[in-house]
This record gives sequence, C-alpha cells and structure tokens, in this order.
Amino acid sequence: MARMRAPRWSALLGMATVGLAVLVLGLLHVIPPASQVSPYRRTISEYALTEAGAAFNVGVLLLAAGSVATMLAVVGAGLLPARSGGVLGLLLWSVALAVVVYFPKHDWAVGPSPGGTVHRVASVVAFLSLPVGALLIGRSWWAHPRWRIHARWTWGLGLWSLLCFTPIVAAIVAQPWTGVAWWRAIPLGAVERVLALSEVGIVLALAWWAARAAGRSASPVVARATSGGQ
Repeated sequence: MARMRAPRWSALLGMATVGLAVLVLGLLHVIPPASQVSPYRRTISEYALTEAGAAFNVGVLLLAAGSVATMLAVVGAGLLPARSGGVLGLLLWSVALAVVVYFPKHDWAVGPSPGGTVHRVASVVAFLSLPVGALLIGRSWWAHPRWRIHARWTWGLGLWSLLCFTPIVAAIVAQPWTGVAWWRAIPLGAVERVLALSEVGIVLALAWWAARAAGRSASPVVARATSGGQ
C-alpha cells in the first residue's frame, strides 16, 4: 500500500500543477497588457514577448512539471512500463515545453534566428508527441474491463489533438497553390489554443486514471496480465 501512495500523490500533484498552469496562462488572456494579444491570430508563445513574459514562462514550466508528475504517476501505478512509447511521448512533451521557455518565440519579421528555429521545432515536437503517446497508452488498455473507459477517453483526446493539427498541415500544403502564407491562411491562434486545451485534457485524464489505478489494492499490470488485456 505504501508503494501505491506515492503514485497517487504524484497524480494529484500533477493535476493540481496543471490546473494552476491553466489558471496562469488563462489570466494572460484577460489581464493587460497581455490581453492585447489576439487569441484568434497570435500564438500562445506571443505572450513571452510582452511585459507579462515571466508569467507565461511560469505557466508553461508549471505545465511541464505537472506533466512530469503525471508521467511518474502513470509508471508508478503500473499503467505503463518506464520504457514504452507512451512514456516517451509524455517525456518529449515535457522536455519540449521547457525548451520552448528557454528559447522564446522569435519575431520572424526581422529575419530567421537559430533560437527561433529551436522554439518552432520544440513546439511541433510538444504538440505531436503527447497525442501520439496518448494513442499508444489508450490502445494498450483498450479492451481491459476495468480501465477501458479511461483508455478510450485517453485515446479519443489523443485523436482530437491530432485532428486539431490538421488545419496547420493543410495550410502548409496549400500554400504553393494559394500564395497565402500558411500562418495567415488559418486563425492560427485559435487553432493552437484548441490544440493546447486538448493536450491539457490528455494530461489531466492520465493523471486521474493514474490516481484511480494507484488507489487499487492490486497492481493494474497484474490485473491486465490476468485478464488478457493488451
């Protein structure tokens, strides 16, 4: 029982930390001067270039920390082995968030920069690695009698996140034919915010699942093995 308390507390800490991150980043949308950033056209990283840049950095780092706590809870509760695609997805997401803070958004109007390129690559890694990890985690418990609802919610949120990314891909592919820059062809800020909310939902869903799994007296891995779940 003592071994199962640590994952449970880690899961609860993950949920609380992610919730605090959402609060901090949400306030940037309504409190000046950050509120002047258009949530429809401008990306979330734009807040780093305002006077509220420190608050943005804190919010993103809180999200990364909450995600790491959730990852540890998922492993500790026995939902996934440490060496698995799902855990790798969570790890890449968390590390990429920290990289986004270390290399802030660049003003591309003044020309390219190495830091701006790293920021852009890290953003793509973050937005893609977590939903892929969620799909893998959800699929591994898809038919389990105890955890199939959690698994299917996790899988569904992962699919939703990937679908949220499709307008960006479509705009990039269509750019040679439309002649419109891909970031102007779509409401990039709105698309990114919907995508970010879906990914926060993945972390919260995993944390809740891990908290429930850790609260069981029997190890979920043993339960899965004995039931024949994949």
